[in-house]
Amino acid sequence: MTTRILLNELLNLRDLHNVKVRFNKPSQAGWNPIELFKNGDITALLQGQYWNYSISSFQVGQITVGLIRLDQPDLWLLFHVGRVKKSLGVVNGVGYEHEDLPEYDKYLGRIIVRYKNKSQNMIRKAESVLDECEVCQILPDIFDNDIFPGYENVDLSWRDLDRVLRKPVWRTALENQKGIYLIVDSSNGKMYVGSAYGENMILGRWLAYAKNGHGGNIELRNLDAAHIQHFFRYSILDIYKSTANDTAILARESWWKRVLMTRTYGYNSN
Repeated sequence: MTTRILLNELLNLRDLHNVKVRFNKPSQAGWNPIELFKNGDITALLQGQYWNYSISSFQVGQITVGLIRLDQPDLWLLFHVGRVKKSLGVVNGVGYEHEDLPEYDKYLGRIIVRYKNKSQNMIRKAESVLDECEVCQILPDIFDNDIFPGYENVDLSWRDLDRVLRKPVWRTALENQKGIYLIVDSSNGKMYVGSAYGENMILGRWLAYAKNGHGGNIELRNLDAAHIQHFFRYSILDIYKSTANDTAILARESWWKRVLMTRTYGYNSN
């Protein structure tokens, strides 16, 4: 039987009654901490970590541990260990100044913890949770989650798209395949079907979307760039070898438009 490794066996935090753990997860307002982490926006993450609600979230001198929920509900990524330096007296806003604790830097972004948070409260006393925070993986490098998942499993937000297209493994996978792709507007369910068979194939088309949002498509030009960046998602319906006949790809694109009714109810106009 494998012996469990608990988070505090690595962190070795003392005086646990003076430690709090914050479980950061997506909100209905659109705040998505794991996406912020992958995009390197640590400032926004720390604002969330030290946000103060109507009750006093932290006390001066307390150590805070910051965890971010991954796609699986019970898996969390360690991203921060710090100490509260000052209360700003702010409610429903960033309420504290803090200092980072550099002795924990080697663990940040590399430890994945399994913990089922049964409480509605996302800020918990360390004494009540750390004995249940089980280390399930120590990553060799900072969490990325941008390994190419296979064409059939691609499902990207616009921000994901903009980031992963800089990754060599994604570029290699997409620049060697023609295909039919799907764009979904998550705000209203409208869809757009497109085909990629020109220079750099799928990569070439998606780089255009990452650059300006509409990718040159007349149907999408009327949409606000901020709307596209917030609501659009990208996936792949069919892939073809680089030698595939372009006429066959266009016929298949038309078939998908008909089946998904994107000319009637979506963003396709032809």
